Amino acid sequence: MIGPSIRIDSCKGCGLCIASCPRQVLAFSERINARGVRYAVARSAENCADCGTCYLMCPDAAIEVLELAPLARTG
Repeated sequence: MIGPSIRIDSCKGCGLCIASCPRQVLAFSERINARGVRYAVARSAENCADCGTCYLMCPDAAIEVLELAPLARTG
C-alpha cells in the first residue's frame, strides 16, 4: 500500500486531514466507524506526494504516511 494509512476506529471525522491535503487524496467514507462518524479514506492514494500534511494535521494521530518509494542512500 502507498500513501496515507488511516486507523479507521481512531478517526473522529473532523476533516482536518481532508481539508489540508494539497492533492485532494482524502475524502470522507460513506461508512461509519466505531465512534459513529464518517472517517477519512484515501480515495486516490496513487496521487499522494508523501508530504505528511494529513499526518501533521490529525489531532488523534490516526494517520501514517507510507513512502511511495524509499529514498536511496548513498555514502
